[in-house]
Amino acid sequence: MDVGFIGLGVMGLPMALNLTRAGTPLVVWNRTATRSEPLRAAGAKVAAEPAEVFERARVVILMLADDAAIDSVLGRGTPALARNVAGRVIVHMGTTSPDHSRGLEADVRAAGGDYVEAPVSGSREPAEAGRLVAMLAGEDAAVEEVRPLLAPLCHRTFDCGPVPGALLTKLSVNLFLITMVTGLTEAFHFADRHGLDKDLFMDVLAAGPMSSGVSRMKAPKLADRDFTVQAAVSDVLKNNRLIAEAARAAGLASPLLDVCHALFGETVALGHGRSDMVAVLHAIEARTDHDRRH
Repeated sequence: MDVGFIGLGVMGLPMALNLTRAGTPLVVWNRTATRSEPLRAAGAKVAAEPAEVFERARVVILMLADDAAIDSVLGRGTPALARNVAGRVIVHMGTTSPDHSRGLEADVRAAGGDYVEAPVSGSREPAEAGRLVAMLAGEDAAVEEVRPLLAPLCHRTFDCGPVPGALLTKLSVNLFLITMVTGLTEAFHFADRHGLDKDLFMDVLAAGPMSSGVSRMKAPKLADRDFTVQAAVSDVLKNNRLIAEAARAAGLASPLLDVCHALFGETVALGHGRSDMVAVLHAIEARTDHDRRH
């Protein structure tokens, strides 16, 4: 049978293209129909509605923005859920709250389907290159059925036990990513406002122990004030909120995350929600300029 793929956003489109180019028989759907055209050109089938994807596919990958979009596509809370998921494996590759995923697994299994969490670490460029890292959670048989399908998308996969272990792992990784990129951006702002040579700053950073794949990707964007999206500010703010909620639910402090939450909220308020996450620079600059005026 075909493999289904629903959700062709910044991450979903290159992921689905990689599957198609690897020879996976894919049927896709996206709410904005024009996003499906590159998949049609690459040889994938394009469904007219989500129900057609479920009819044609045994495994259906969801790369959707939030829990409301997932619930709507699946028909959760309606008789359509059983029609869509019975006898199928639903693969949730986006990022939602662990509680939502836990409840979704229960509903899918009660309706006769299987469920796998498979959130990924990486942004648009690793998605395009097929170099994402997947975290898998769910029943062993379902996970093993899904794992080979992810080979064109991910260079590593990790088993994270039962649901919601994969999403909790993803949120832990994202906590580090968010604070790391915010720290890099503040360091760049510090160097820039002291009049330091940007290329020299990046060379020193790249030569030392703080160099990383993230710094090598994001520092040039900061130097060029290139805010084209790899991971959008609005998505980072959503992830920040999910991590904070999971921390509060477990009674955990998250002091660095809380500062980042405020900064990314300010970045969205300044009109940069669709820019890359290094656009948090705008919020840091706005704080500096405000302090200087007052």
